[in-house]
Amino acid sequence: MSSMGTIMLGLPVNGRDHVQGPPVAPITLVEYGDYECLRCGEAHSIVKELQKRLGNQLRFVFRHFPIITLHPHAQNAAEAAEATGVQRRFWEMHDTLFANQGALSHRHLEAYARRNGVDLKQFNREMVAHAHTVRVREHFLSGVRSGVDSTPAFFINDIRHDGPYELNSLSAAIIEAT
Repeated sequence: MSSMGTIMLGLPVNGRDHVQGPPVAPITLVEYGDYECLRCGEAHSIVKELQKRLGNQLRFVFRHFPIITLHPHAQNAAEAAEATGVQRRFWEMHDTLFANQGALSHRHLEAYARRNGVDLKQFNREMVAHAHTVRVREHFLSGVRSGVDSTPAFFINDIRHDGPYELNSLSAAIIEAT
């Protein structure tokens, strides 16, 4: 947090992040989200529309912030996204999870992984071993250090967007930031 009261992104975007859009885009939108959070599901379609409208002007980063006290499947869903990410299918799984927020049991996650074309033996091995728990926890802790306490939480060019996350509000904040 800066001395002016502006909340800043605690962990800069880096090579370990899941990123859509060019690294030199003038706008970077970082979302801390939870796959079981209905508001995050609403925000997902808004982000998709922003990406469509802004094209190469926008770099989008998604970080996990599973609120397990409210969403019992959020942690496993985040780990499933990471497990598919190892096989270069993160964004496909990301979209699938948001499209199926009400069905996030292991059986469903495995079906989504299959549908997204990953090696199921590797996926299941990593899920059983909780191979991606640490990575999801790193995302969560970076969110906490950035002042995130609910989802979705957005940062536009490293500054927390505290307004509504509907399309017009986010668009106006992005225009103001550039």
